[in-house]
Amino acid sequence: MWLCTLFPVVFGCVFVSAFSSPRAWLLPRQRRHFDRPGDVIVGGSFSIFDLSIGTLSDFTVPPSGLLASDISKWGYRVAQSFVFAIEEINRSAHLLPNLTLGFSIRNSGDSVHGAVHETMSFLSRQEEPIPNYTCQHGSPQAALVGDTRSSLSVSMARLLGLYKFPQVSYSSSLPSLSDKIQFPSFLRTLTSDLTSCRAVTQLIIHFQWSWVIILAHDDDFGQQASSLANQELSSFGVCIEFTLHVPSHESMGKIGEIVQKMQKCTARVVLVFLSNSNFQLILYRLLGVPVSGQVWVSKGTLHMALALSIPGISQVLFGTFGLLYHSCRATGFPEFLANLRPRHTPEDMFIKKFWEFTFDCTWPDQSSTVTEGVQLCSGNESLINKQYPFPEVSKIDAAYTAVYSIAHALHDVITNGQQDGKSTDSQDFQPWQLLQALRNVHFKTPDGSEIIFDANGDLVTKFDIFQGQKTPEGVFRLVHVGMIDPQVSSGNKMKVHLKEEIQVSCLNAEMTLVPTSVCSESCLPGFSQVPRLGAPQCCFDCSPCPEGQFADKKDMKRCLLCPKEQYSSHTRDRCLPRTEIFLAFEEPLGFMLALVALFLAGLAVLVLGVFLKHRDTPVVRANNRTLSYFLLISLSLCALCALLFLGRPSVPTCLLRQTTFAVVFTVAVSSVLAKTLTVVLAFRVTRPGARIQVCLSPGASTSVVLIASFMQVVLCGVWLATSPPFPDRDMVSEPQHIVIQCQEGSGTIFFCVLGYLGFLAGGTFSVAFLARGLPDVFNETKFLAFSMLLFCSVWTAFLPLYHSARGKSTAAVEIFSILASTAGLLGGIFIPKCYIILLRPERNTPAWLKHDHKAQQNRQSEMLQRRCLPRSAPQGFMT
Repeated sequence: MWLCTLFPVVFGCVFVSAFSSPRAWLLPRQRRHFDRPGDVIVGGSFSIFDLSIGTLSDFTVPPSGLLASDISKWGYRVAQSFVFAIEEINRSAHLLPNLTLGFSIRNSGDSVHGAVHETMSFLSRQEEPIPNYTCQHGSPQAALVGDTRSSLSVSMARLLGLYKFPQVSYSSSLPSLSDKIQFPSFLRTLTSDLTSCRAVTQLIIHFQWSWVIILAHDDDFGQQASSLANQELSSFGVCIEFTLHVPSHESMGKIGEIVQKMQKCTARVVLVFLSNSNFQLILYRLLGVPVSGQVWVSKGTLHMALALSIPGISQVLFGTFGLLYHSCRATGFPEFLANLRPRHTPEDMFIKKFWEFTFDCTWPDQSSTVTEGVQLCSGNESLINKQYPFPEVSKIDAAYTAVYSIAHALHDVITNGQQDGKSTDSQDFQPWQLLQALRNVHFKTPDGSEIIFDANGDLVTKFDIFQGQKTPEGVFRLVHVGMIDPQVSSGNKMKVHLKEEIQVSCLNAEMTLVPTSVCSESCLPGFSQVPRLGAPQCCFDCSPCPEGQFADKKDMKRCLLCPKEQYSSHTRDRCLPRTEIFLAFEEPLGFMLALVALFLAGLAVLVLGVFLKHRDTPVVRANNRTLSYFLLISLSLCALCALLFLGRPSVPTCLLRQTTFAVVFTVAVSSVLAKTLTVVLAFRVTRPGARIQVCLSPGASTSVVLIASFMQVVLCGVWLATSPPFPDRDMVSEPQHIVIQCQEGSGTIFFCVLGYLGFLAGGTFSVAFLARGLPDVFNETKFLAFSMLLFCSVWTAFLPLYHSARGKSTAAVEIFSILASTAGLLGGIFIPKCYIILLRPERNTPAWLKHDHKAQQNRQSEMLQRRCLPRSAPQGFMT
């Protein structure tokens, strides 16, 4: 109540102070609006004249009259679409039958001052409005259509909202107008800027542009739109190179700086949230600048259509995309404009000024003398040849839908509305009743377009996508290429329908090409994105996927691991199945190693046969022939145990591989040790019956072999009992294969087994090396030392090779070491003996041994005498 009491006082004071000042929109002796009577009146506020304040009045004479600085050809055409809709509805037999709509068209002068004044004048029905008072009675007023700019509509909506008086705008898109708390009676036949901003970002996302420049006003709308676009685009991985804010006032210096920045930009897509004037200023500065290939994307198309009137601007705007809310078409409106004549509507006080600006003529009655060269208006000129540029996007029939919405709401109120149990009469209804019906209106226009408002009073509609294209004749035009439907969405993405010929590529010259806009080129499959330090997320380098990883799509943030059973292809774009491998008998290396193992085993058996055949000869009997038999049998088994390392590993072979190898080699090495000890002890026996002579018995040598081998058997038994070897699948050694191998189980016991074998080998080599100087006839320690040297060298080299080898090479290294050491022992110890037995049999006799033994004793005696006697001793002393 206090607001209702306070408002008339405050508003009256404002109006008294405001409208007592000179008003430049007043026409002497002429009403300043275009009225037509009817049963119900619909008001319209349009920016027809751009009015300016004339010379300040001294209050001694009436105002000088209407001072029009310019006329809006678009605004007047929109006002005529308002008239056209009223006349079409009045002719309809189905919509508002037996009721004639009248109208009152007002000129807001594209100023807040004028818009508020005309709104109040319409509500109070008098030229000098008094708030909250209606001094004249007449037909009821239904609603007010208008205005163009959002700033004008906001002022009107605040005023009309107090009275719950319906207002339907045809061009105001400010997001805050959707707030029904501030503006409860405001509706509009288009969408909010936020919705159109969201829609235009969806176009950028659809074309996969990831590197964008934003041009926006530095006012509230520009800040809000650019912030929304930035937030929306960032959620889809689009980066903003620059957000350039253009001042609302025309600042050529600031615009020059913006153009310089645009020259340095690498983004090829420019998202525009600018007014017509500033957009045209930017384009003017870009005409002489080497900036090419840029795609301009705007939430609207009107200012682009206006900008195309600039000569040569098509080379800058080529490929431009703009959105236009999908609305109905006023069928027959072009013909209505073509038949428009000033004499047909003398009550239209705007038409003569419009005629002068449009046809560049002067009315005869407005000039007492006709200046030479001045064209006079006849009133018979036709607007057919004065069509508004780009009629497909200019929306000169914008008020058509607004009028039809009001008419349908009024029709619903009259025919179906009930108020206090009484039918609502056309002469007896309240504006708030119409407002409720207007919010719920749902109808189809004559062209079949569906009209419905959402909860915020915004029109539920789709967006048409227009693109600037050149025709084969070289004419630049805006072509409808698709549609965006905000109502059909998947997640946060709106549904974008584009014609098939629109492509973001250069694959087909016949298609309409859309350039790409990226900070970095896409990473092909097989590569992943590596962010650049200090750069936006859209700027990255492409790094090939490492071994075992893949990237099967473009622009993957990271490479994916292949499953364990697969490996990455050479191009790293997919995973291929791994093949199982092992050292098989069938492959060349396995076959050769098997042949060598069989050859050595056969050779050892052959040597054993030779020794058995000549077992009574001095060469065989020397150095304990039983140990020789043990050694030959163990060497044969050593060669054969290499076969356990070939073929697919299984539980039995894994259990037998290392244990068999360890035991048989322990028998071989301990046999060599026993033979070496036998030779050394034999030469230390100086008198019969000595205790050390017990160690020369055959049983003592056999005991050495058995004890040494038993200890190795115990170690292997502990190994098998605690942590035995088992078959394993090696996924690491070879990327493309799965190596089937034997896992040794307990590594500690395995190295204990090898260490024990190495200890025996080292001890045997040391003893043999120290005994190499004993008499040659009975001594084979030189051969034993040489063979053990080969054995130790092979297994010393084996250790680093075994640990560095991978896959089936590990088994090959061990097989080679087994065969090499077996060959060294067999060749170093037994080949010289076989040479004497088979090729020099005369040396394998007792007589030869006695003769050779005596010769060696003589040589040793002489050497001893030469070392011990002085050189001056007589010759006979040495004998």
